[in-house]
Formats: sequence, structure tokens, C-alpha cells
Amino acid sequence: MRLAVERKPIRVNPDSKRVIARFFFNGNDRAKEVIQRVMAISEDDAFGIVSPLLQEYSKRHRNITRVLNRHCSKLKPLFAELEIDFDTLTVYRKLLMGSYFTHEYSIESAAFFNPSIVQDPDQTELQEGQRRLIMSFRAVGEGHISSITFRRALFDKDNNITVLPAGNYIDEAEIVRNAVYNKKLFFDKAAITQINIDVLNELESKLDHHFEYANLRRIIIDSQKLQESDMKKLEYDKVLWLADSYYEIVFSLDTDISDRVIFPISEYERKGIEDARFVEFKSDDGTSIYYATYTAYDGALIMPKLLQTNDFYNFKIMPLYGAGAQNKNLALFPRKINGKYVMISRIDGCNNYIMYSDKINIWEKPILLQEPKFTWEFIQIGNCGSPIETEFGWIVITHGVGPMRRYVLGASLLKLDDPEVEIGRLSEPLLIPNSEEREGYVPNVIYSCGSIVNNGKLIIPYGLSDYSTSFAEIDMNDLINKLIEEGKEQRKHKKAAVAVAKA
Repeated sequence: MRLAVERKPIRVNPDSKRVIARFFFNGNDRAKEVIQRVMAISEDDAFGIVSPLLQEYSKRHRNITRVLNRHCSKLKPLFAELEIDFDTLTVYRKLLMGSYFTHEYSIESAAFFNPSIVQDPDQTELQEGQRRLIMSFRAVGEGHISSITFRRALFDKDNNITVLPAGNYIDEAEIVRNAVYNKKLFFDKAAITQINIDVLNELESKLDHHFEYANLRRIIIDSQKLQESDMKKLEYDKVLWLADSYYEIVFSLDTDISDRVIFPISEYERKGIEDARFVEFKSDDGTSIYYATYTAYDGALIMPKLLQTNDFYNFKIMPLYGAGAQNKNLALFPRKINGKYVMISRIDGCNNYIMYSDKINIWEKPILLQEPKFTWEFIQIGNCGSPIETEFGWIVITHGVGPMRRYVLGASLLKLDDPEVEIGRLSEPLLIPNSEEREGYVPNVIYSCGSIVNNGKLIIPYGLSDYSTSFAEIDMNDLINKLIEEGKEQRKHKKAAVAVAKA
């Protein structure tokens, strides 16, 4: 029996008009020249230039004056070097100055894909049979820089899906750096990033067992002053970049979920934050908290990170540690199993591993779970989001990479109380890119970062060739029966093969 998969007639496409106003900086020397030029014009000229700018860009950004003032404030150290009293600048000159250090960035201009989906914490004011969802996407703009964006969606009683339109504005969050760092964990992670070992040893000796960002920054600045080599100074900067990987972000309460974008903040994610796998995690007391694992990328180094939120306004972000927190494709189970957090990962880029931990951010001793078995996954097998709990076991939507680097979706069923045991795995793909889905930013790829069950159906949002997003629906009972049936057949064939080998 072949599984019936219904493709939904919905496409969520990138929108190049969705822009954020970002800080634009071309180095100290050029910045000083620009500052001096802006300071040389008259107050009337400053007002005449900035006034129409404010009128134009206020239609594109929620609070453009706040953005320009913030960007101007970033220049305070350069004003001091130029012996200009920053505090004497008029309101309009500060706004004008900020505009020269601001540019618009279209976060979705290249692609909009790799979705995950979770239940919205707000289920109020719905009609009968409706369910409100939050979707996350990987948005890609100029320079192939990835960010996390959101949309709100609705299911009705018949599993019809409506993705609500995005708002007119996009807001970046306020950044809060109030982390307290564990010295051992911090420097273990620093060693993996290949920072100069002498620099690490020096800083480690000067810090307490637990330390704050401000203390680390002060020690680094003092140490850099003693160095003449720019290369050595850079090694100290790298330690600060790692510290910048721990932060909290806060969005304004007057933003819609579609207005919020999590854009790369630290240097270790400057090339993108990729493929967030959101999951609603049920704590022992029955309360929910939302986690997402994602990949931070600086152009060379991959750093798995963990994001945590209760309300999708306030997010806490930190790196993940341990031998199992390597490479990509980490996906957290939605509850503890036998008192342990559980995670699937793909630490070697090819196979699925499973890990257990007492602490959600430390992952050691990965155990091989799945290897490529079928021709359509010979290059690699990985997960497509957090496992889904059923009374028959954990359903894991997988991706397989085969000939011509074609990505397809598969499925596996793991034992409920012992997920190291694979009950069954589909021998044929669940979903293959069709002729309408194979063209895009990266051809021949379908991929998902998380699915959800609604009214007895498994709903899989999936990216189409790294360009846009659609949905597929599969009956849960049919899928589970097929996985159990396939598992029995595969075990029977394996047993027969072993008997032949012994003979």
C-alpha cells in the first residue's frame, strides 16, 4: 500500500519589500570623514536634507527616528577621537548623521524556506475547530545571510490552512547582555573555535569560576592594550565574539509576530542563523516552553545554538556544548524521556545520532541511531524537526539525500520509552520534489524543520528548492501502520540474510 500524500494548494513566497534598517559602517577612517562632512554643513541644510528622509522612510519603518538616533549613538567613540562634543549636536543633525550610517536590508529578497510549526500560546477568540499556529522560516537576503522570521497561521476543522498576511513593518529586537558565564564551559567552547591557546589560557587565569560580560570585556581591552600585533589583538576579539553568542532579545509588545525578525547579532553568526527547529516542550509540571535549535554560521565555523521563549516576544539564546553539539540538524524531543532531555543530531554530516542529557545545553556521548539504508538517502540521512509523540512511538520525519543531490522526505518510528530502537522506516520517500517544486534557489530540494498533528493528520510545511514554502498532509493512522508494516518486513529480511550468511 502506497501512502496517500495530499499537497495543499498554498505557497508562502518571499517578499523583497520586507526590509529592516541596519547599521552601515565602512571602517573608522571612512566613518570619520563622513562625520566631518556632515558636521561642516549648516543647521538649515541639515534640516532640509533629513526632513524629507524622515517623511519617506517613516512609511517603511515603524520608528525610523529611533533607528537613526541609535545608529548615531554608535559613533560616540569616533566623535571623541575627533574632539567633537556629541552632546551638543542638535536633534536634526543627529538624525542626519544616523542616516549616513544606515541602510535598508531586504531579509527575504533571495529565499524564504525551511519552515517549522508549533501551536501558538494564544488560542483565544477562535471559531469552533480552529487552531492558531506560529511558523518560523529561514529568510535569506543579500550576501546569502539567513535570519529567522515568523508568520501566524490558522487551521480549521477540515485542516484547511490559512497563512495570515505579514505586517507592513519589520522590527529587530533590543539586545540584552546579562549572561553569567560558566568558565569551564565557556573556554571548552572557545577551544573548539581554534582561538589562540595562549590567549585563552591568559584570560582563563584572570576570570572567576562564573563571570559577567562586562568583566570579560574589561580584561580583554586591558590585554589588547599590551599587544602590538594586530593579529594577536584579533584573537582577543574572537573571545569577545564568542561571549556575544550569549544574549537575550526583546521585541516591542506592539509588534505582530510577522514583524519580528531574529537577525544575526554576534560575529560567530554573521553569515546567518539557519534552519530553526521550534518545538513546544512540555515540562514535568505540564507547562509549556518553546525551544528552537539552530545553526549559527560565520562563513567557516558552524555553532549549534539554543533559543528559548515563552511568548515569542522575549528570547534567550546560548550556544550548545559537548561532543554531540557539533555540525547541523539538532532536534529536541518535546519532553523528557526517563528523566532525561533527548536530542537527535547529525554530528558527522551523514548519520542520525541520539543523545541524552540532564542539562538542556550540554550534549555528550552521541549514540548512532540511523545510517543511510536506501538508495534515496545514500549521501546522508537527517531529521526534519523534533519527533512527534504518538501512542505507538515517536514519528521522526527525516530527509534523505540521493543521486543528483536530490533532497526528499522520509519517516521513521522510534520506540516510545527507548527511542534508540527503530520500529520501522519507510523504504520509499514520503515526499519527492515534483516538476513544480524542483526549480528554485537550490534545485531539487524539499526540506522541513518541523511538523504538527491536527485532526488526525500530519501536516508537514516544507521548503521548495530553498525558495518558498508549501504544505503536505498525511493520514496519521496510515503512516503509523505503514511504518510498523515496513519495520516487520525489514526485520524479516534482515533475519533471513543473517541465516543465509551463517549457512
